[in-house]
Amino acid sequence: MTSNLPMSPQLEQIHGEIRDHFRALANGFQRLDKIKDSTRQSKQLEELTEKMRECKRLVKEFDRELKDEEARNSPEVNKQLNDEKQSMIKELNSYVALRKTYMSTLGNKKVELFDMGAGVSGEPTADENVQVASSMSNQELVDAGMKRIDETDQAIERSKQVVEQTLEVGTQTAANLKGQTDQMGRVVNHLDTIQFSIKKASQLVKEIGRQVATDKCIMMFLFLIVCGVIAIIIVKIVNPNNKDIRDIPGLAPPAQARKLLFLRNQEYMRE
Repeated sequence: MTSNLPMSPQLEQIHGEIRDHFRALANGFQRLDKIKDSTRQSKQLEELTEKMRECKRLVKEFDRELKDEEARNSPEVNKQLNDEKQSMIKELNSYVALRKTYMSTLGNKKVELFDMGAGVSGEPTADENVQVASSMSNQELVDAGMKRIDETDQAIERSKQVVEQTLEVGTQTAANLKGQTDQMGRVVNHLDTIQFSIKKASQLVKEIGRQVATDKCIMMFLFLIVCGVIAIIIVKIVNPNNKDIRDIPGLAPPAQARKLLFLRNQEYMRE
């Protein structure tokens, strides 16, 4: 039946991949019956679970392509393709129920619900899932499968939004850190400039201190010289006959010497 379905190349390729996965699942469950070791059984179940996840993705892609081509196909063709899609979903659900049966046999208490979506706590057992799936019509199975697919898409979109928000926060944080690093660099450069200025100012203060000390010494020597000259003048005035002190250039001779000089001048005039 399926080989005679009118499909576009894209749909035919997706349909072929889904059928290949179904054959691999059938062979895998047949080999699983022959495996006695529980560890190897668990590993085989994990591999089969991955194939079922891939089937779920392909069924979703098949439905998307079918909706895109729905306007170009006749109602009869669309009905046949939708029936085929429902058949694939039902077959996939049967493998999911079979997987849960094996998981229950292995004693795994945390059974993951793969039936077209993520599982939740308080789920029905594998036998109940088989009974529910068998009692549902094809359209109900399609609706349930598509609902789980939509829930998975919404969860993925929420995860993408969280990732985008995290990236935005990380970018903003990196920008803030870069700005703070640049600001700290400018502060360090400013501190270096201030330190250099303080060092130069300290050297200048030391030089000024040395100059002031030199000026004080010079002023002290000048003061001592002036004091000495004043002392000599005072001694000369008080004791003009003191021969131990020489006459200071520019000062007048003692009064007695001026008197003798006056008398000599008078005698000379008389002559």
